[in-house]
Amino acid sequence: MTILLLVIFAFFIFTMFRRNKKAQAQQAEMRTKFVPGVEVMTNFGLFGRILSVDDAENKVVLELSPGATATVHRQAVSKVVEPAVPAEGEAMPTETGAEGSTLEPRFGERPETQRPEVQRPEIGRPEAQLHETPEQTLRRLEGEGK
Repeated sequence: MTILLLVIFAFFIFTMFRRNKKAQAQQAEMRTKFVPGVEVMTNFGLFGRILSVDDAENKVVLELSPGATATVHRQAVSKVVEPAVPAEGEAMPTETGAEGSTLEPRFGERPETQRPEVQRPEIGRPEAQLHETPEQTLRRLEGEGK
């Protein structure tokens, strides 16, 4: 019985060391990819391009957008972002600036086909409604059929 426990304990120790060795190898491989111009993602979700790497202080300067930089600790960079490559048979969408564009709408914009027609109801004297009592508000809403 004790031999079985020792074997199980040895197996757990072996797997723990093996997992740590794999993780260290992955970290070392990723560190070799830290060169200026590489697209990366940080642990907290920022995407950017490496501008410089300071090995002495373990700092990486990222360009988040043109003109905006951030200095982060080297361990905060979680992965190198590989450019998307289309699969065989798939074509990359062409970018056209004309009407009928295949570009996705920008953040906060809606495609022309999805713009709803907004109909705003006529709002009567808002300054008078500010000084209404709850009973007056109920009577007014009942009179409007709401």
